[in-house]
Amino acid sequence: MEKRPERHSNEEILELLDENVREWCIQELDGRFTPPQRMAVPLIHERKNVLICSPTGSGKTLSAFLAIIDDIFVRARAGALEDSVYCLYISPLKSLANDIHKNLSLPLDGIARIARERGIDHTPLRHAIRHGDVSRADKAKMARKPPHILNITPETLAILLNSPKFRESLRTVRWVVVDEIH
Repeated sequence: MEKRPERHSNEEILELLDENVREWCIQELDGRFTPPQRMAVPLIHERKNVLICSPTGSGKTLSAFLAIIDDIFVRARAGALEDSVYCLYISPLKSLANDIHKNLSLPLDGIARIARERGIDHTPLRHAIRHGDVSRADKAKMARKPPHILNITPETLAILLNSPKFRESLRTVRWVVVDEIH
């Protein structure tokens, strides 16, 4: 039987993160992480598969995104970020908008601001939402310059997996986050 993951200290988690991501965590989270974050972030950082099951509002979605954002940001700083999808975030549409704003848009904007203030040049991290109501123009834009983090509904993913062109864009995916399993 595999050993139960330990809860790492706030300091241990902060130490894992790029200095700009760390600073965002200090500014926005007071450098304190929730129990799911203290257990999951180090494992995701190590590229382990993780199932997070905890109550609403306990930081599950940010637990999933934090190590992923950190890795993509480190790639961006090193000039090694390609125009590819690195993370596929699958969530029902009703929960997508709030989770994306709170756990992805705000951290990405905040980390970019911190890096700019420090004079650190990097490729901006892109994310986009793809669902049935996305315009043809937005779909074409995503095809030309794919988001690094693609947010998608299960229904849209099922349809797009039948598209050879779309499947090709998924060859670079390193993380899949499935949210709201019912």
